[in-house]
Amino acid sequence: MGSGLTRRSLLRSAVAAGGVLGTGAAPPLTGVARETQAGAATPADSPASISRQFARWVAGLRYEDLPPEVIDRAKGLTLHALASALLGSQSPAARQAIRIVTEEEAGAANGATLLVDGTRAARAGAAFANAEMVWAGGKLDTFRMLLHPGTCIVPGALAAAETEQASGRDFITGLAAGYEVAERMAADFIPTMMARGFHAGPVCGIFGAAVAAAKIMRLDEDQLTHAIGLCVNLAGGNLEARGLRESAAARNAFLAVALAKQGRTAGERALEGDAGFYHAYAGNNRGDLTYSFVGDTRASLAALTAGLGETWLLLETLYRIYSTAGYNIAHVDVTGQLCAEHDIRYEDVERIEAVVNWLETQYPSPAFPTRREDTAAPAPGRTKYYTAYGAVRRGLPLLPGTPDPPAVLELMQRVTIIPSHEMTLFGPRITIFTKDGRSYTKQATGREFIWDFDEEARRIRGVVPGIPIPAARFDEIVEACRGLDRARLAHRLAELTVA
Repeated sequence: MGSGLTRRSLLRSAVAAGGVLGTGAAPPLTGVARETQAGAATPADSPASISRQFARWVAGLRYEDLPPEVIDRAKGLTLHALASALLGSQSPAARQAIRIVTEEEAGAANGATLLVDGTRAARAGAAFANAEMVWAGGKLDTFRMLLHPGTCIVPGALAAAETEQASGRDFITGLAAGYEVAERMAADFIPTMMARGFHAGPVCGIFGAAVAAAKIMRLDEDQLTHAIGLCVNLAGGNLEARGLRESAAARNAFLAVALAKQGRTAGERALEGDAGFYHAYAGNNRGDLTYSFVGDTRASLAALTAGLGETWLLLETLYRIYSTAGYNIAHVDVTGQLCAEHDIRYEDVERIEAVVNWLETQYPSPAFPTRREDTAAPAPGRTKYYTAYGAVRRGLPLLPGTPDPPAVLELMQRVTIIPSHEMTLFGPRITIFTKDGRSYTKQATGREFIWDFDEEARRIRGVVPGIPIPAARFDEIVEACRGLDRARLAHRLAELTVA
């Protein structure tokens, strides 16, 4: 079972002549033509639209179809999001979101629980507030640097699971479907979307939240197809405006699902059509790219659905265990491991060089860089700081507020960041030059922050001193996530967070 797609464009080899999809894609529609929202018919011998191929796969997906590693990752991603929500629940942004929702939507007859607070509200409102908590906690998952899917998908899945009285297996299946659709839609297009001023996180995250909720709510293929199309109307996220990201995507996802469940339709080719999603957010529907993580200038829209259920992009999702931009996390651990392997102490270090993917030096996009990690002066919170932290402490505290060690502030002045078009994402090549004239190098793989549930449970426990529930309750949450596939009701997870 494949653990992820190649670094090159998403299964580009799956595109066959004439646009027919390769292995794993849904077959073309047969029989009578399907009606689009505008009334135009899709020819019976045409390939199914991308929306319908996703919908057909999601509608037919069963828990039994999920590989063990996907189930394990779904449990870990759920735990990660809940830990972040617990940590973020005390932030001003989270408290504001809770206040907005409780004032406007509390008391819904078929509502969902606001994490930590315990109030029940409408599904969309609960998803909004819970997503704000996850985001504020800073312990996010990360896909290809700029997508944090769990921020809106986990809250969406939790809200749907509670109102539907869904089992743990149903929750896991919906979560896996949501991650896979959102990440396939985003994969090659993230840098290009960012260069157009759109933040790919909420723009693509809404599809993941909607798919997860729709699967748990048992929408059929047609309803799922239209829910995806309706998300095109509701997707959004702007780099300049900021202030509202994945939480709005989680909320809007429920509007799309509710409309589709009631029979509202959307264009069959809402994603790939001439005026569809990719034309709007990527600038064209041909797959032409402005920027790319790996240097490609073309991506294949037809390949988005290739290998569904066989190759899982979900397994490329990283745990952003440290509360910093994802591209910084490997600098801490890889530099720390290099020092541990060669017993290099701070006093031994002359200087450090880190060769990184060039897009990691121009956040969030080379078109609108607000951070230039290669040329900016060293400062806490920048890449040079985290590289120095790894060398000095061989790790980083999980909770904010720890005073900066003077050695870190000094050593970061001697760190050089070198951008490269050849380096993988989150895979810096660290070289430490010591005062005795030697040098030591460690090349990261980009997969250092991908691990199984047991390792996630061990590492995320560092948040316990900063959360509003006792350590014993957090241990219950860990075990509830571990045994989620045996749970009769998945929403027990939300109840366990209530202080």
